[in-house]
Amino acid sequence: MTVVGRVAALWRYPVKSMAAEELDSAEVSWHGLAGDRRWAFIRDGQVRSGFPWLTIRERPELAHYRPRFAEPGRPNASPVLVHTPSGGELDVADPALAAELGPGARVIKQDRGVFDTMPLSLLTTQALAGLGRLAGTELAAGRFRPNILVDPSGVAVPGGGAAGGDFPEDAWVGRVLRIGGARMRVDQRDQRCVMVTIDPVTLRQDPAILRAIARERDARFGVYGSTVEPGRVAVGDRVELER
Repeated sequence: MTVVGRVAALWRYPVKSMAAEELDSAEVSWHGLAGDRRWAFIRDGQVRSGFPWLTIRERPELAHYRPRFAEPGRPNASPVLVHTPSGGELDVADPALAAELGPGARVIKQDRGVFDTMPLSLLTTQALAGLGRLAGTELAAGRFRPNILVDPSGVAVPGGGAAGGDFPEDAWVGRVLRIGGARMRVDQRDQRCVMVTIDPVTLRQDPAILRAIARERDARFGVYGSTVEPGRVAVGDRVELER
C-alpha cells in the first residue's frame, strides 16, 4: 500500500442540505458514516420526481439550520433536534419545522441514507487549493459538503513534487483506499451543480466557482465512493492506496 495522505477533517450531515456536524471520529458502515443524511425534506408536489429533495439550491438558508443527535452515541437511532436560525430548536419530525421550510414540505427518514449518488464523498486539501487558484478565490471545504477531507501534504512522489498533482483524488478512481479501520472504493468523480456557488456561511453566491469547475474540470470535483470494509475512521488517520 502507498500512503497518500492523512484525514484532515470528517463531516456528516444528519439532515440532507442542512449544516454539517464536524467529527473527530466516526463509524463507517455499508451506508456511509453512521447517521449521515438519514433524514431529508421533500418539496411539495415532487414526490414522484427523480430529485424530490428540498436543498440549498431552493432554500440557501437551509445551511443555517443545525441538526444534532439527542443521543450522540447511537446516531442511526437517535432523535434529531434542529437548531433554527431564529434560535429555536425543533425535532426534525415536528410539523412546525416542515411548515417553516415551506408550504407542503415534509420530512422522511431512510435508514440507508438519502444520497445523490453514493454514500461516501471525499475531497483533498490539494484539490481545494487547486480549484481556488482556478476560480481566483480562497475556498473552504464546507462549500462542497464532503464526508472526508484528506491532506496529501508531505507525501512525496519519485522525482519530487506533491503526490498526484493538484487533484490527486482523480487518479484514485477505480482503486481502494484504506482510511483508518475502513476501506473505501473510489467509484467516480463528483459531478457538481449550482449548490457549490453558495457560501454556507454568508449564503452569498459566486457563479465563478461553478464556471471554473465546468471549464477546467469537466464539471467534476472531488470523488464519490462506497464502503468495501466497515470500520472506524478518525482525524489524523493515514490514508493508503491499495496496490
